[in-house]
Amino acid sequence: MWKQDIIFVPSPGVGHLLVSIEFAKSLIKHDNRINTITILHWNLPFVPQSSHLAKSLLASEPQIRLLSLPEIQNPPPLELFFKASEAYLLDFTKKTVPLVREALSTLVSSRNGTDSVRIAGLILDFFCVPLIDVGKEFNLPSYIFLTCNAGFLGMMKYLPERHRQNPSQLDLTSGDVEHSIPGYVCSVPTNVLPPGLFVRESYEAWVEIAAKFPEAKGILVNSFTSLELKAFDYFARSHENYPPVYPVGPILNLEDRPSPDLDPSDKDRIMSWLEEKPESSVVYLCFGSFGIHGASQIKEIARALEISGHRFLWSIRTNPMEKASPYDLLPDGFRDRTASRGLVCGWAPQVEVLTHKAIGGFVSHCGWNSVLESLWFGVPIATWPMYAEQQLNAFTMVKKLGLGVELRMDYVAANGEVVKGEEIAGAVRSLMDGEDTPRKRVKEMAEAARLAVKDGGSSFVAVKRFIDELMG
Repeated sequence: MWKQDIIFVPSPGVGHLLVSIEFAKSLIKHDNRINTITILHWNLPFVPQSSHLAKSLLASEPQIRLLSLPEIQNPPPLELFFKASEAYLLDFTKKTVPLVREALSTLVSSRNGTDSVRIAGLILDFFCVPLIDVGKEFNLPSYIFLTCNAGFLGMMKYLPERHRQNPSQLDLTSGDVEHSIPGYVCSVPTNVLPPGLFVRESYEAWVEIAAKFPEAKGILVNSFTSLELKAFDYFARSHENYPPVYPVGPILNLEDRPSPDLDPSDKDRIMSWLEEKPESSVVYLCFGSFGIHGASQIKEIARALEISGHRFLWSIRTNPMEKASPYDLLPDGFRDRTASRGLVCGWAPQVEVLTHKAIGGFVSHCGWNSVLESLWFGVPIATWPMYAEQQLNAFTMVKKLGLGVELRMDYVAANGEVVKGEEIAGAVRSLMDGEDTPRKRVKEMAEAARLAVKDGGSSFVAVKRFIDELMG
């Protein structure tokens, strides 16, 4: 029987890297025809710890190896990342092309002449689609691994079509304009589309990335059929010049998840504190790795938590360059006034927190990994997006799926708006006490997620179909 190798090229951002490694692990467990998986990896200047993270996640996986690429000598200026992050990431990927080509040449040569092992193909993060052309040079099919949802895929199909009709970038001042995006029954308003679409450099990068999707052999989506039925129904129908779509999620890292900034004693303190709280009584607030609020917004969140009266666990991310403690940002006397019902921390062990019985709601930035984790553990979300595609995720959760409570859907961190404490407190009360909180529906979706990945479930079957296609 032929054994086959697979080559992964994830984007080095922590969220992308975590889920890509978890997907590689699941493929190894899924099919014994896979010999090894090689992960090509490079570091980004603002996530230098990603290599250490990847090595720790793969320490007990002998069939998955990490191949670190040499450092890029002429990276794009970091100023571009802060202005137009998508353009920066695309440009960085393009600069890795010679390094990936050299690595692939070595890997392919090592398999030439062997009778029992061959390289089946490439699995690329969607930011890495320029590498589809490198795969073609070696006659290797490329599959896109979408760490986002099927609604996002609909937007990526829509973007080049819209661009052909109207090459100008989107105009945020036309917030009342709505878009007919594939897979959405309702129209999507302009102001919940990714903020990068309103910055010229990022808009051009989004369109360029989306235009490469039809060149892939298939698209793997980290979602599941019963969560986004309309979107997957749309892509299940034949579309000329568009690859097949495989719902393979939820892919989650639920065990051995390293938190480089978390002191073990802090984790013990957090979990011990939760143990003392009644079931479903604590609201958890966390805004992702880059969800860093300014002092004015921190003050308003603190005021909201005092107004709401609910128990809370609040994870405050601080700028690593400033080396500030999260406690330094709190209003005077806040910790004393809320000591009996609240806990403030830096990095929190999110999986352990969400699985705890004391957690009753999650005020979230709506990164897709966090959304899937909240659904897996049956915890309802109040949406407060920050950046990337999180606004579209928030819209999807609230308006399309009815699985979230709206705090904001169109908030953009880079705009610097300060959401007032009264508004935040109202959303917290609605999330924790409101009759409209979709608590029952979220619990049902948690069960559906588990069924999807079990033997015979929709995602289990889709993964098998993908592997059979890849193996030829």
